Amino acid sequence: MRVSFDLDEVLFVSPRTHKTEPPLPFPLNRIYKERLRLGAPELVNRLQAMGYEVWVYTSSFRTEKYIRRLFGHYGVRFDGIVNAERHLREVQRGSSTTLPQKLPNRYRISLHIDDESIVCSLGREYGYRAYQLNAEDDGWQEKIIERAEEIKALEEKT
Repeated sequence: MRVSFDLDEVLFVSPRTHKTEPPLPFPLNRIYKERLRLGAPELVNRLQAMGYEVWVYTSSFRTEKYIRRLFGHYGVRFDGIVNAERHLREVQRGSSTTLPQKLPNRYRISLHIDDESIVCSLGREYGYRAYQLNAEDDGWQEKIIERAEEIKALEEKT
């Protein structure tokens, strides 16, 4: 089963509003300025140890190489990455109908974690499951694991 995370306001957060992982040491902190939500590396690695594939699905144009390198410094390796460029190339494909900025089911993603209510609410219409994560929440990791386990159990029944 695949679980995907948005980057901005989900894995990348402001230290002014959220607890964050320690910044990377100099000079890496000059290249990778984003700060990771406290516990993000642990959660990704834990989900993978439980047998989940963990992806990034972002509407940002950060390159796959940049994302992989940044998270690599925290000991995280994603199973797949969909950025805005890949989404436009593989999902939108020049269609005259404007599709949502994310369609996780096109990549066989069973659960997508995002902060945007519109992305989460469109799941019902477009056939994907989402979990909305926004405010600071010390229990966020367990809630995501619990939701992933619920969906896994549902998928195993079908």
